Amino acid sequence: MQALAALAALSLLILAGAPARAANDATSSLPVPRFVSLKTDRVNVRGGPDKDHDVTFIYTRIGWPVEITAEFENWRRIRDSDGSEGWVYHSMLSGKRMAVVRLKASADLAPLHAKPDAQSTVTARLQSGVLGTVKQCTGTWCRVAGEGFDGWVEQSRLWGVYPDEKID
Repeated sequence: MQALAALAALSLLILAGAPARAANDATSSLPVPRFVSLKTDRVNVRGGPDKDHDVTFIYTRIGWPVEITAEFENWRRIRDSDGSEGWVYHSMLSGKRMAVVRLKASADLAPLHAKPDAQSTVTARLQSGVLGTVKQCTGTWCRVAGEGFDGWVEQSRLWGVYPDEKID
């Protein structure tokens, strides 16, 4: 009877420790989901979190924003602005915040303002797919900079930042 009680107590200790170990399996303590960007101009995306899984597609644009939706050891499941998903090795990702202009119609243009105010001067008009570095977000406006532009865009017109997210 004592052996059975000891075995039961040991089982409870093992089970009680399991969640703590599972939480430590992820290599980062950063929030999931979160936005990051591609660190290199060639990133293999796999069907699962190891090199034994086939490459399902390859990104070829450095700085492209992706959303981390899960972590497993050194692998990150990501989703892009088109909704494509897969697994990449953590070292292929950067914490640098980037955003891409996303508009309802491809012919639409997003006005880039001098200030975070719709009444401020429009300094440029950005096409869907334009990539920029996120400098700051107020929760409704983001300051983005890229080749030949630097200004404020309505946050809702960007993919790579969350609605109402503030970035300093």
